[in-house]
This record gives sequence, structure tokens and C-alpha cells, in this order.
Amino acid sequence: MLSTLGFTSVAFTTAGDAADGLIFGWEIATVQKWALIYLGASLLAFVIVWLVGALRTRV
Repeated sequence: MLSTLGFTSVAFTTAGDAADGLIFGWEIATVQKWALIYLGASLLAFVIVWLVGALRTRV
């Protein structure tokens, strides 16, 4: 059924496989580093917002 709809499967076995398709000539290590920085910053922001909300409901 999926083949008739024209979907193509995109899967990589290693991070090196995806490196060939990166735009702007980026390296895979750079993309991974900035993805981890973004996830860490968003987690920190979420925890701060959650703590502030929890403290406001107690007061």
C-alpha cells in the first residue's frame, strides 16, 4: 500500500550516512553538538518554568 502512494523510505544506519546529505557543507559532528545544546537549553527552560509554576501555586 505504501509503495503505491509514492512514499520513500529514509533511514540511516550510522551518523556518517547522513553526513553526505547535509546542507551548507555542515559536518555531522557540528549538527549533533548544536542539537544537544538546543535540547539542553530547552530542558533547562522547561524546568525553570515548571518550578516557577509550582512555587506560585504553593503561595
